[in-house]
Parts: sequence; C-alpha cells; structure tokens
Amino acid sequence: MELRELAERVLFATTLEEKLQCPTVVTDGRPGSALAAPPTPGRPRELTFKVQGSSKAEFPGLHRLDNERERGRLLHFFANHELLATELMALVLLRFPDAPAAFRRDVLQTLRDEQEHTRLYLARMQACGIAFGELPVSGYFWRAVSGMSNPMDYVAGLSLTFEQANLDFARHFARGFATVGDADTATLLDQIYRDEIAHVAYGLKWFRRWKQPGQGDWEAFCAQLKFPLSPQRAKGLALNIEGRRAAGLDAQFIAELDVYAQSKGRTPSVFVFNPFAEAYIAHGRAFTPVKHQAQLARDLGNLPQFLCRQDDIVLVEKRPAVEFLSGIKQAGFPLPEFVAGSAGLRHDVVRTAQHAGSETGAPALAQRKLGRLRPWAWGPDSVELLAPLFASLTGEARTAGGSFNDGIARLYSKAWSAGFLRAFLSGDRADGTPVPAVRDRRVARAPHDASDREPPRAAASRRHGAGAPCLCPLDEVGIAVDTLDAALDAVATIRARGHHRVVVKQALGLAGHNAIRLWEPELLDAQRRWLEKSLQGGRQLVVEPWLERLVDFSAQLEMEPSGLRLLGYTGLVTDGRGQFLANTAAPNFARSLPPAVLDCFHEQRGAAGLLRELLATLFKSLETELKSAGYRGPVGVDAFVYRDREGRARLKPVVEINPRYTMGRLTLELMQRVAPGASGKFRLVNAAALRTEGFVDFSACAQRLHERFPLRLEGEPIPKIRSGAVYLNDPAQAQAVLAIFQVADDVRGL
Repeated sequence: MELRELAERVLFATTLEEKLQCPTVVTDGRPGSALAAPPTPGRPRELTFKVQGSSKAEFPGLHRLDNERERGRLLHFFANHELLATELMALVLLRFPDAPAAFRRDVLQTLRDEQEHTRLYLARMQACGIAFGELPVSGYFWRAVSGMSNPMDYVAGLSLTFEQANLDFARHFARGFATVGDADTATLLDQIYRDEIAHVAYGLKWFRRWKQPGQGDWEAFCAQLKFPLSPQRAKGLALNIEGRRAAGLDAQFIAELDVYAQSKGRTPSVFVFNPFAEAYIAHGRAFTPVKHQAQLARDLGNLPQFLCRQDDIVLVEKRPAVEFLSGIKQAGFPLPEFVAGSAGLRHDVVRTAQHAGSETGAPALAQRKLGRLRPWAWGPDSVELLAPLFASLTGEARTAGGSFNDGIARLYSKAWSAGFLRAFLSGDRADGTPVPAVRDRRVARAPHDASDREPPRAAASRRHGAGAPCLCPLDEVGIAVDTLDAALDAVATIRARGHHRVVVKQALGLAGHNAIRLWEPELLDAQRRWLEKSLQGGRQLVVEPWLERLVDFSAQLEMEPSGLRLLGYTGLVTDGRGQFLANTAAPNFARSLPPAVLDCFHEQRGAAGLLRELLATLFKSLETELKSAGYRGPVGVDAFVYRDREGRARLKPVVEINPRYTMGRLTLELMQRVAPGASGKFRLVNAAALRTEGFVDFSACAQRLHERFPLRLEGEPIPKIRSGAVYLNDPAQAQAVLAIFQVADDVRGL
C-alpha cells in the first residue's frame, strides 16, 4: 500500500477498524500533493469531539485507581490521546509530501506504534467495563497541532510537547496501577513509556536538524511553539528527568522546563512590582528613581511571584535564573509565568513581551485573555504600563479610571491617614458622618444624634475601667500643613504640649526618605530648606510628636466587592529612620495580634478582646472610605504601641494607610507555605548590612544562610516549611538588596 493511501484512510475513515489497520509493506513512491488540514478527522459518531468550551470530563487521579471502572475511565482518556496522535501523524504525511523520505519513514513507524497503543488501551479499557466513546472525547491535541505550517511545527508540537509530557504521565500512572494490583495495565504503561522515549528522541533528532544554526534547543523550542501551546504542555505531574535524558534532551533544556510555568486553561492575572507609585503621584513624570532606587526595584522585581497563583503572570525586566527558580520550587513554592521585557517596564513590555524570555514566537499579552491586573500599587505608572491590557480582562469589569483616580490617589497621603484617624478618635468619619462606636453589646445600636455618639477611646475606659488599653489622644495625631508658617506653628503647638521631639513627614514619599526629626530647639538651615523644598508645588507635610514606640505592627486587608476583609497581622521592624527592615508573623496571625503587641497590655484585663473590637470598628470605617473612592485591592494599615509620659502603653491604630501591597502582605502570603505552628520572618538585607556581616556579595550571604539555616520540609501531599531560610530574589543577580524568609518554631527566636 502507498503511504499516502494509508494516511488518507487513517485520517478520514469513520471506523476504528480502518483507522487502526496498517499493512506490513508500505511504499512511498507517490506522495501526492499537499493536503490542507480538515476541521476534524473522520471518526465514528460516538468519538466525535465534544463542543469546544463545554464542561470537561473529570480526569481520575491515583486515589481512584482501586476502583475498576475508574481505571477504565482513565484508560479512555489515554486511548483518545493515542488515537489523536495517530490521526495527526497521518495528517503530517499528507500535509508535507516533500518532507525528507527518512522523516516520513520515521513518522510511519511512530504511527504504527500509536495504533498499537490505541488497540492495547481499548483491550484494557473493555476489561474494566468501559466502551470507547462512552465518555466525551476532547479534540485539544488536534486543534493545537493540526494548524502546523511545516514539519518543524509537528515535531515541536507533538513529539517534543505532548509525547514528552507522556514521559511523565506513563511512568506516574504505571506506578499507580501497580500499587492497586493491576499488573497488566502497569506493564502496558511501562511499554508505552519506553516507546515514548524513542518517539521523543526521533522528534528531537529532526528538531535539531531543522532549527536555526547556533540556536539552543530550549530557545528554539520556545520560539517554535504557537500559543496556546507552551512548554508547560510538555510536562506532567512530576518531571521525569531520567526519561528525558534517555531521549537525548540536554541538562539545560530539562532544567528550563522544570521551572517553566504557564496557564493550561485558567485565565491568569497579571502582577508587577512597581514600588514608586507614591512618588509618581506626588511628582508625576518629573519623578525619576535614583540609581540605588532603580536597582532595588530590579532586585525585588520577582517578589510578586509569592503573591500570585501558579497560573498567573509576573512582569519582570529580566527573567530570574533557572538555578534560582529551581531552588524556590524545591522549597515548595509554585512558580508563575514570567514575562520578561525591556528596561523600565514601559508600554512595550506588554506589546512585545515573550514568555520564558524567548525572543520570538510568543504573543503579546494584549492578545491573551486575562483575569485581573494586580500591580504592587495602582498609580500613574501602573496605569500607563497596563493600559493596553484592560481590553483583555475577563475576570473584572475594570478600566484605567476605575483602577486609579483622584479619590484613590488621596488614599496614599499620610495627611489623609492622619485625618482619618482624627475623625475616628473623635467619633466622626472624615466626611463628617458618624462612625460606629465600640459600645457595650447590651446597648449596641446606631446613634440618633451627636450627644449619643461615644468615641471608641471613651467606650474602652467605660467598659474596662482605668486598666483598659488606651488609644492615643487626639493631640498626638499628626497635623497636615501646606505652608512653612503652618509647619512651624504646628511644631510650636506640639512642643507647647510637652513633646519636645517632633517628626515631619512628606504626605507622599518613599519610606525612609520622606521625613526629618526635629530634636533641636531651633530650626537648622538644612531643616528649613528641606521643609521649603517638600512644600513646593502645593504638596503637604504631616507634623506629629515623636513617641516612644514599644512595638510596630501592621494589619493586612483586602478590599473586595463584598467589603473589607481582614487577612491577618504582622509584626513590623524598622530602623531609626523609618526604613523597613522586617516583618514577622506568628502561627495564629489570621486571628490574633502579634504576641509582642499583646505583651504590652498583659496586665490589663480583657485587653486582647477590646483591641480586636477597636480595630474591627476602625476597619469598618475604613471600608466606607475605600468604597467611596472606588478602591479595590490590597490594603495595609501600619500601627504601633507606645509608652506615654505616665509610662502607660497606648495604641496608635493608624500610622499610615497603604492602598497597595506591602511587605507585610507578602509575609502573610509566604506564611501559607509554612508548616502549622511555625513562625516566619521576612527581612531585607541591603549592601550596608552585607558589609557589616562580613560578606563580599549577596551570593556569599545566601550560601552562608543555606548552611546555617537549612530548609526542613514536612507534610503531604504538598510539603511545607518547618524550619530554615530561603532567599526570595536571585543573589547572583542582586546588587542592592536580598530578600530572605526564615521559619522557626517561635517568632521571638527569629
């Protein structure tokens, strides 16, 4: 029989008997002309592809294989995959009659194998009581590969993608069938596994022959695949390195594949680290990060990977190195898809970004369906960057104006935070309407008039007496000013109350660089110049007394359509200038304040419950403000406990409100990978600390960290961190800062 005749019969026949027949002698003297791919192959009616987009049949897992019928259902999936491969091999013979004769012979031999695999699956499936066609069958393989425009598309899409993935699935399920005592099916899958090694090897041989000279296998593979195919489809549940080595794939290809990630169906959300939103709000396009700031942003650009799910996308200037991502994966963290683009993460990132860092072959993000846009902070910079993607959103009906507007910009201001706290303490919202008071549960009701309102601080004293936790008084809340004279008057007013040390903060600015401390009785020339410069352009300052802090902490929340949801609390560690150093989280972070906060009030009866109630009331008031501004997304509220002049512990429940992701939120997300009962600490080590600790570079620091605090994982099926430390950005690439997450049994020991 001529090869063309055989291929036509396999592709267009409507009975399994015809599709699975192959004569012993096949010649290829009349390959004929090229044939366009039909919409679907010929098939019996019961094996017609289900409608695209219809509900998927559930794929049985290992836990169901002790049931014979469930084993049959799994084999039904496998049989359809083998039949699809047979049909696609017939198609490639008809599509490319001028392909090298040796290539066509290889395809014929593989086609024979796939026919045999299908027959063997049918026999085992029938023994389990399942008829072929009893379940819906998918046409995904056909849709993904049949559009091939050259033989290279075929070997990349079928041999190196779907057949490579079967190196994982065949071995995985062979072991599963053996475990439940189905030796016949286990033996069958072992045979198919060995055949698949040969199939991948033949595809790799031709792939290497046809790729561009000088192109690496991984680079060429990523470039050749056409969306929605991606390297993610080339692997299964656990990467079978041994099988890939046997097929001839090199170590670099295997390592790249191991850490590659892209959604296989779920619509991904897009994350990006943009830490300068407040500066862009304050200064507009006039703001340019200094060299150190820009380097810090580059070093930490991958951090959103710990905020998102495995199928999501993280925009980065440069994709993290394979070695680093491999370590993160081994520590138990799922890997997202990284989209690498040009320096600065400007508009061209989303227009020309390539997944996996490949230079060609991947579509722009704007051409893909996306779920939500989740920048570190909504601001002018993130709106400009992500504007081309709004039309691709399916998970939320948002626009650039709905994501960021003047009302949301106002939320970033420390002057707004101070006004919000002042209104809360006085019993009024910032807009003048009543805020719910913390009242005795026996008389809880909405106030009828101004005389019926009771500030939370008064409620605390009434309910629990003199020993109750104390909120800060109104005169210790910051004062917003917009002129130099007003600033000097505010300083004088605060000092007249007995607070001789004063802090002045820019209402909008980068943490650690946006404040000065006025310790001296007289204003220094340098301090005056700083005040004058900070007030230029109508900008505001916040003037407040310096308080003797005992404990800093933060509350992490998420503003959702249904309201403001508390995610948990973290301890907060800063240096003398207010720069961030670390966040800590205790095992019960979602329900309780940090232990150090509660320790401040340990002698006061009922303190823990009252603090929770006070903060719940605060969050309810904040929810109203966020809803009014149209804000949705992450929110961090920084607070602290301090000692007043009488030696009592007081709570300042709002230092600043951050309508964005924070390192505290990042810490809580990291805690999702921590074993029950353990505590975590997220910290940043900068270049100065690096030198102080005696390290020449961040790689040396990371190595020492690995030696001193080796990771210990426990639990099944997904192990979690019991103890040890892991670095969260690549120490080999870091120049300004290294992010570290450390886990131990006690938060006080971190």
